Amino acid sequence: MGSDQNSLNVRFCEICAGFLSKNGKDSVPSLTRVLDTIADDLARSGDLRIRMGSENPSIWLSLQQLWDFLAEYPSADADVAELRVLVISVARFTRNIVAGVAANQQKAFGVEPALRRVLLLYSSWSAFQVTDSFPATRMAVQALSNIVTTNEDLTSRLWSTYLTLPEERAILIRLLGSPDHKTILSLLVLMVNCIHDSTERRSLLTKSRGGARICITLLDRMVLLYDAEESTDGAKAFDYGYHLFAHLFDGGFAPDLYSSLSVEGEVIAQHQTTLLKLLDSYLQSSQTCPVHCDMCPMLSEIFLSLSSYSQSAIKRAINPINSEPNLDSSIEHLQELDLLLPKSCEALVLATQCIVKISLLSEDRRTMDPSALELRAIFRDASSTDGQCTAESIIELLRLLDAFLPRIYFGKPVLNPATDQSIPSSVAGANGFSYLKRDLVRLVGVLCHRDKTFQDRIRVCGGIPVIMNMCVVDERNPYLREHAILALRNLLDSNKENQDEVNSIQPSGYWDEEGTLREKVGATLR
Repeated sequence: MGSDQNSLNVRFCEICAGFLSKNGKDSVPSLTRVLDTIADDLARSGDLRIRMGSENPSIWLSLQQLWDFLAEYPSADADVAELRVLVISVARFTRNIVAGVAANQQKAFGVEPALRRVLLLYSSWSAFQVTDSFPATRMAVQALSNIVTTNEDLTSRLWSTYLTLPEERAILIRLLGSPDHKTILSLLVLMVNCIHDSTERRSLLTKSRGGARICITLLDRMVLLYDAEESTDGAKAFDYGYHLFAHLFDGGFAPDLYSSLSVEGEVIAQHQTTLLKLLDSYLQSSQTCPVHCDMCPMLSEIFLSLSSYSQSAIKRAINPINSEPNLDSSIEHLQELDLLLPKSCEALVLATQCIVKISLLSEDRRTMDPSALELRAIFRDASSTDGQCTAESIIELLRLLDAFLPRIYFGKPVLNPATDQSIPSSVAGANGFSYLKRDLVRLVGVLCHRDKTFQDRIRVCGGIPVIMNMCVVDERNPYLREHAILALRNLLDSNKENQDEVNSIQPSGYWDEEGTLREKVGATLR
């Protein structure tokens, strides 16, 4: 490093001018050595970054010319080693000179179009096949990130540009397809920084067409990153992706995002299910309630829609001809098994768990502050498009599930006692139905806790015998019996009508001395 600051700027400008001259194209090693040396010094000294960016001769025109040269490289190909070395050195210098210096960021922003063209080259399918290109891609992304981070004006300009690019030039989507986890991590750092504390930029991400495409691509990528080993770059990238969606949830954008992921004609899209998984994880780790108010109508609508769809699908499977299925008949021969039913039930479990968590948080908050908004009432009073209220929806679905799915006890399906026939193994082992009965029963217990209105609605729609029938062991629904007992306790609490209902129900059978189940005379069958 020269003893005089002026000489450092002169040195930079001269080496760039020499390289860019007609006779200097072969001086790549000389240029990269100087750039790397200066970049190392810049990384250690914030004062040096300020002085080099502000004093004469100005370095910014030379830096712009370097990026233009890279963007117009004669033999542009990610597999060209010379180009990769140049991109790494120029990007590292750019990344370090702008770090935390607003004036330098403003002056460097002019290189963004050329930097973007370089990233388009390195985000192509052919570039992703060349592992040696990954460091250049990563360094260019980090340079772009440092140019705009903490600079509101530049961040907004960049974000609005990148979310409105044509699909074939959508740089964020292209980079999310990189097989290099370090590149994904650097990109997600940029994206999280862009939406941090900005309602406008979060809104653009969740409501615009380009933003929806980015979110879909990111959700796909997070599914692949989920199994990354802890402390690896893949795991860190997953964490940053989660933080990005957590920022959207914090800002109340979950409903907009869920809606933007919908697919016409489908009750639930795969990306919506993935989003619900992230939302469930977010809520389970949450200790505060006010930020969740905007989610309640959305979750109610999701729950009722999925429940209505599942009810219809199960009815068609049990009895495809008559509109009202005979729940006591055998379903040995299913004729209309909806292949989307497991996916619907999987999403229904997630929506139910989200509703339970918000309801519990709301109740805890009201314990400390009785004037706080009662969020449980939003779920309690919701109704589907066909007029089915929450209580009716839960009980009807539980009733149908009890006929449609066998209980699993000691690894085997329990026979249907009405017909002494087993349910087809294709249904017994179907994925997507795990935990559904348990979580629906748990939801009943939470919503009816010290709420006589909901207690009465459960009784009126015939729900008490249904809940009593859930007091059983089912390996597909761990702790189903315990949640059913708790729900029954909450249904009876300070509710004489419900207590009388239970007292009027008599056992329908008994075990004789030979271990045979006998029907009891005078039993109440429900």
